[in-house]
Amino acid sequence: MARYIFITGGVVSSLGKGLSSAALGALLQARGFSVRLRKLDPYLNVDPGTMSPFEHGEVFVTDDGAETDLDLGHYERFTGVPARHTDSVSSGRIYSNVLEKERRGDYLGKTIQVVPHVTNEIKAFLDIGGDEVDFMLCEIGGTVGDIEGLPFFEAIRQYSHDKPRGQCIFMHLTLLPYLAASGELKTKPTQHSVKELQSIGIAPDILVCRSEQPIPEKEREKIALFCNVRKEAVVAAYDLKTIYDAPLAYHKQGLDQAVLDAFDISPAPRPDLTVWQDVSDRVHNPEGEVKVAIVGKYTQLEDAYKSIAEALTHGGMANRVKVRVEWVDAEIFDTQDAAPHLEGYHAILVPGGFGERGTEGKIKAAEFARTRKVPYLGICLGMQMAVIEAARNVADIKTAGSEEFDHEAGKKRFEPVVYHLKEWVQGNAKVSRKVEDDKGGTMRLGAYDAVLTAGSKVAEVYGTTSIDERHRHRYEVDIKYRDKLEAAGLCFSGMSPDGKLPEIVEWPDHPWFIGVQFHPELKSKPFDPHPLFRDFIRAAKEISRLV
Repeated sequence: MARYIFITGGVVSSLGKGLSSAALGALLQARGFSVRLRKLDPYLNVDPGTMSPFEHGEVFVTDDGAETDLDLGHYERFTGVPARHTDSVSSGRIYSNVLEKERRGDYLGKTIQVVPHVTNEIKAFLDIGGDEVDFMLCEIGGTVGDIEGLPFFEAIRQYSHDKPRGQCIFMHLTLLPYLAASGELKTKPTQHSVKELQSIGIAPDILVCRSEQPIPEKEREKIALFCNVRKEAVVAAYDLKTIYDAPLAYHKQGLDQAVLDAFDISPAPRPDLTVWQDVSDRVHNPEGEVKVAIVGKYTQLEDAYKSIAEALTHGGMANRVKVRVEWVDAEIFDTQDAAPHLEGYHAILVPGGFGERGTEGKIKAAEFARTRKVPYLGICLGMQMAVIEAARNVADIKTAGSEEFDHEAGKKRFEPVVYHLKEWVQGNAKVSRKVEDDKGGTMRLGAYDAVLTAGSKVAEVYGTTSIDERHRHRYEVDIKYRDKLEAAGLCFSGMSPDGKLPEIVEWPDHPWFIGVQFHPELKSKPFDPHPLFRDFIRAAKEISRLV
């Protein structure tokens, strides 16, 4: 039966609970334990799938088709454990489940209340898979004291009370602000945060204190005394140059040992941190640098492309180079020449997205990469824009465009080389969708197989002709244009097993130009870089040597 670690946050948001949870998971794995990580989010959306990237950052997609919080990406990147739909839940999902049961009459006419009905639903979620791993790490989104988070805090309090003594612990992440005028680290915000947590019946076993400055022994003792935790359980979390130093940094500060002590696990297995030492060495000791332009429309918020940025870093690690990412707003050259904005980069990446805004700029980016022989990776919409560019400028389909843009404009301006995906095969079942369907959860989501053309560039990159990758899209390249586009030189080098859905295109006469309908960034890890990103950065590295 799993031991549960509940991770909460206080004082301010964005302290890094997700990263701390992921790093702790990696450290427990290094000691030989199996782990699973979960996120409980207080917002009322059923999932992040319909939320703007500006609101919530990237939507991470699991193999089984769940749209989840971006922290699940951290969990996967640090532990290598594939996330599932049962690893992410929101208040919206919990309340939706409760109300569906009430409508069916499952509660037998009882008055439905937060306690016990909502809290019981949360506890039932926590129970899923509890017999599969040694440790279950559950991060509670938001900050202690937030009104929307109270049902989750009450649920984990009850859960700890229901379980045998010693099976659950609480780890609380706080901030120690530094006042330069007085030269002091202030512990009072942490004391108040812990007091808030204690007022709802939760006493933290471990305190992780974010700080820009070293924590003096005197302050550590003060925190331990006033917050009623052992001094050894007050763990410092300093700012790092890279998130991939987190496992080693937390181990140095004794976080994993504090967790094992809290569970009274003795003697503690010795950790094997070889993998993370190698990751840290590759990050800090590059042997060159490449410049990559990400041409997108959410460039003001880097979290919108979090997995892509990290996958590029992983590709850099594999090639022993530092990847300098620069964010280029596609709208800038919707009406301008792309060349002045893209010259000097060793590679160009066009990511996914929704809506027409910025698409003409992305098409120009694809044209620039194709004609200037600059390595290009198009992901999801980035592939579609590359196909539209090929159709317009090489295959003589001058009005080529996407049905998505016509639908939004309310008039037909384009020949729809890209169309709304109305049906596809998932497993042994046919899935169908309509344009007017609800937006949430109706895309082609999760892992699907693809068959690669033998001898193609992408088959060489993967080292196989059979792959599976994660999807999140509503529009698809229309197969009926394949013959005309291939006659113009574009190769459809990856297809769905039934041969109906294009998965990958490439220009065979180009040094490196690949567009993929799926999201390879979601499966990349620092100790196991995705093949496409590894080879994309290799190609950029070769270009950098020629400049």
